[in-house]
Amino acid sequence: MSASRINIISSMATRQVLLDLAAQCEAALGVGATIESVGGVDAARRVRDGEAFDAVVLAANAIDQLVAAGHLVAGSRTDLVRSGVAVAVRAGAARPDISDETSLMQAVLAARSLSYSTGPSGLHLASLFDRWGIAEQVKERIVQTPPGVAVGALVARGEVELGFQQLSELMHLSGIEVLGPLPPATQIVTTFSGALSVHSNQPAIVRSVLDFMASPAGDGVRRRQGMEPARP
Repeated sequence: MSASRINIISSMATRQVLLDLAAQCEAALGVGATIESVGGVDAARRVRDGEAFDAVVLAANAIDQLVAAGHLVAGSRTDLVRSGVAVAVRAGAARPDISDETSLMQAVLAARSLSYSTGPSGLHLASLFDRWGIAEQVKERIVQTPPGVAVGALVARGEVELGFQQLSELMHLSGIEVLGPLPPATQIVTTFSGALSVHSNQPAIVRSVLDFMASPAGDGVRRRQGMEPARP
């Protein structure tokens, strides 16, 4: 592998923002990055199975688990973006009110079908439905997407009525309309982080790329992709 290029595996939620940040990085540092984006569960499994990458970008808790298991270098975690969950319907469909927690719950109860991913947002929504006491009532209407399959694609095809996923994964899809973010009382914000793989043979370069991607230079890119900086 050339010292001027590194390879990164990531979850789908950060695909576009990483592509844009990588282009900035190449212009600024002269280091290119090949980004492979798959379902977060699959990405973590491939790292655990020993597949060689220079860096891994996943939800912060998944990164911490891979560090603890010895697959990523301790102390290399670099928080890159914060990302919230949004709600979408098929283009032209009725737009239910999701402006507050009560309205959102009513929209969920009224939906003939709904979908969320296997990632952090899906776990949060399952917990939210439990808290509302409606989990049993809606469980037969939930379409759980396989890892790497976009919720928005199912919404666009009319296979589900109400879709929940990271805003970054919904905002550029055709055939859907984003109703907006989850209301504040129900929102989950996921921090996505990068870390150095123990298999990388160019650790200094990887660290410089992750540091650049986390820097203020990329804040415009983050916001254009529906995300926020992860710095304190």
